Amino acid sequence: MHHGGGGGAIRVLNVAEKPSVAKSVAEILSRPSGGMRSREGRSRYNRVFEFDYSIGGRACHMLVTSVTGHLMELEFDDRFRRWHSCDPADLFHAPVRKSVPQDKQDIKRTLEEEARKCQWLVLWLDCDREGENIAYEVIDICAGANSRLNIWRARFSALIDREIHEAVQHLDRPNKLFADAVDARQEIDLRIGASFTRFQTMLLKDAFVLDDTGDDRNIILSYGPCQFPTLGFIVERFWEIQAHEPEEFWTINCSHTSDEGTASFGWIRGHLFDYSSAVVIYEMCVEEPMATVQNVRNQEKLKYPPYPLSTIELQKRASRYFRMSSEHTMKVAEELYQAGFISYPRTETDNFSPNTDLHSIVHEQVAHPNWGTYAQRLLDPEARLWRNPSNGGHDDKAHPPIHPTKFSAGETNWTDNHKKLYELVVRHFLACCSQPAVGAETTVEIDIAGEQFNASGRVVLAKNYLDVYRFDSWGGTLLPTYIIGQQAGIGTDATMHDHIKKLLDRCYATKDANTRFSPTNLGEALVMGYDEMGYELWKPYLRSMMEADMKSVSIGTKSKSEVLENCLQQMKACFLDARANKVKLFDAMGTFFARSSRPVNETQNSIETVRPCAACNESEMFLKQRPTGEFMVGCRGFPQCRNVVWLPRSLSGAAVTDQVCPTCAPGPVYKIQFKFRRRDIPPNFDVDHLGCIGGCDDILKELMELSRFGSHSQTATPARNQSQTASGVRQGSSRQDLHTSFHPAVQFTNGQTPVVNPQGFRSTHTQSSGNASGQVQCTSCREPCVLRTANTEANRGRKFYKCQNLACGFFAWEDDVENSAPRGRGGRGRGGRSSSRQSSASASAGRRGGTQGRGRRGRGRNADGMMFVAATGEPVYGSCFICGDPTHFANVCPNLGR
Repeated sequence: MHHGGGGGAIRVLNVAEKPSVAKSVAEILSRPSGGMRSREGRSRYNRVFEFDYSIGGRACHMLVTSVTGHLMELEFDDRFRRWHSCDPADLFHAPVRKSVPQDKQDIKRTLEEEARKCQWLVLWLDCDREGENIAYEVIDICAGANSRLNIWRARFSALIDREIHEAVQHLDRPNKLFADAVDARQEIDLRIGASFTRFQTMLLKDAFVLDDTGDDRNIILSYGPCQFPTLGFIVERFWEIQAHEPEEFWTINCSHTSDEGTASFGWIRGHLFDYSSAVVIYEMCVEEPMATVQNVRNQEKLKYPPYPLSTIELQKRASRYFRMSSEHTMKVAEELYQAGFISYPRTETDNFSPNTDLHSIVHEQVAHPNWGTYAQRLLDPEARLWRNPSNGGHDDKAHPPIHPTKFSAGETNWTDNHKKLYELVVRHFLACCSQPAVGAETTVEIDIAGEQFNASGRVVLAKNYLDVYRFDSWGGTLLPTYIIGQQAGIGTDATMHDHIKKLLDRCYATKDANTRFSPTNLGEALVMGYDEMGYELWKPYLRSMMEADMKSVSIGTKSKSEVLENCLQQMKACFLDARANKVKLFDAMGTFFARSSRPVNETQNSIETVRPCAACNESEMFLKQRPTGEFMVGCRGFPQCRNVVWLPRSLSGAAVTDQVCPTCAPGPVYKIQFKFRRRDIPPNFDVDHLGCIGGCDDILKELMELSRFGSHSQTATPARNQSQTASGVRQGSSRQDLHTSFHPAVQFTNGQTPVVNPQGFRSTHTQSSGNASGQVQCTSCREPCVLRTANTEANRGRKFYKCQNLACGFFAWEDDVENSAPRGRGGRGRGGRSSSRQSSASASAGRRGGTQGRGRRGRGRNADGMMFVAATGEPVYGSCFICGDPTHFANVCPNLGR
């Protein structure tokens, strides 16, 4: 490394991955000169340490601080982050961004402030691909504040003096390829995980009763590219056990007792499934019990010590020896590493570099009261116990195998698990450097009535590594002495095998007291559903291919963009096919769970795309059924875009097809299969109709004119950012309406001209006079209405009459009653409201810039002098949940607090 330059002391900003690592690095580097100072940064958890040091003969003023793991998060743009904001398939190509989250802004400010005052940046992140990715996150922040920084990388594997000093004196450059590999993996995991998780959860959560308590509305049926194959291992093994057909079998065992002990002989046949045959052979042996020794074999056997310790092996052995979970094992190992007692615990490497001073590591353990004597023997050339560790064949090029880095006879703040794990690491390392155990194995073969039996015994001649590695055993049975031709009487007995039991619980998998895993119904159902589709998403092959691609990126044989494109293209095709075959997921879930009684719209979370949105030109319009039963086609960009087409209430069902309308634009516009209720449409129309909402379908328009409308205006509510003229009329038309109008059936009695809304409510007032009592009566309930004041944007301060019955939807503006032309209003309680129509044209207005103006501007008069408007002069979305009134919401309800 050539640092170059002259002049005064160089200000060096050092950034570690964790506060504890920053503190350890600062303490080690400042020890020779002393005078380390500490101060708070912007984040009170990430302090800044200052001291003087010399790098390559250059005087440096060192500032050491830290991040806390990843500084940035990869996430979708805001409009794709809400679950119902887009089709899950869109997540495979939706824009993503990497940014610093709010809870780490203080760390970012510390880095920026310190970087502006420094000439060098030295990165002390963990020396693996993940650490390299974090390093480039730090570089982005610091270089953004000071583009003149000279950027270096410190590479180390243990927080001990010799490693840290060597690392800072031999600085390297960061590896962008490693960071790119992690970027690719993060993006692939985000896109695949989010798309499949949303798909599974929205499809299945509300469709089935997943929790007997009924509190399962917040369950997330997650999918992860690593998580799901792990579940697959558990389910596949479970299926193998389930598929096993237990059968009774019989075996013959015999034993021989002499002055030297007892030898147990096993049957060469193993076992028989035929009872009669086994009994015949057994009786032959009983009738002629004399055994003849036919062969005696003696040979030397070696039991080799384990390979150097990798992360996976550490987790497996901690689980096997101490019953520690993988998560807890790594937590304890990280704490031991940060305290300087063991090397970096996340490594795939299982062979030591020839440059590693293994003898020095062993020498540090000589003083230990338990294994110190063995360490001393290991270093003694006359003991001939030393053997260089075997090569396990794996090297991640980042860290050595896990080994002890500092002596300890046990710290006061250690738990039992800290002591156990440190002991495992030390004993494992000492065993790696030892000779294998040597044993003598004897095999004796005998003949009884023509049937062959054998027995094996072992004597350990030299324990070697087994003396220190107490976790391994190499037990054996000491056989009596036999010679060929020797005869003896034998005793026999018959045995039978037992059946296998299973355990199930209610998550993806459960673990019993013996750390055996079993899938739950939910876990098995998900794997079964994907397996039925023909996709092996639950197999490890897909993930292993991804990891191979990540390695290719890290060594430069593949580019990040190439890997992303190929992987996401493959997984999107898989996702689309899985969605097309979602019935198989339903069938698999139905095998284990009862169907839910929730409404269909919640169950299916209708997400079928109909057409691009012409209002915002960014999102798509999709078909959805509301809890009230009404169908609508709305923009996924809601609430930024409020474009919507309300379909008639006479529909009993609707589903998007794959047929595209050849006429309507912008396209593609997918046709919808409508199903109308027979009672709500004329007899000469078919209840089933394949139609287009783009405006070209005359049959659909006529059915909509004749049908009883839903709760909202048929015209689309425009996007927020569309302009209006001074009179309130929107310029340009992005509405997705069908230009329909509605003619309600009106009857005239006793010279009165009642006004009837689409739901059949009437006002008792005539056009010329009001009620004698001066009150408005509800035509359905026959009760006096109450007078209230509207608080909507378009009608704030305007008074209206409303029925006192919350389940009734009668409504009339006060000024309309005074003008002898009250507008009736029908409804269905809180959830539904219907809007009257002019006989010639729609007179509704959008809440955010309506198509016909606001408030009273949109009203028109037909030939009979009757007026039809939306009840509030605009479409109203939702209503007050306190009183049910559609003209205000609960936060301004006059009944609030009553």
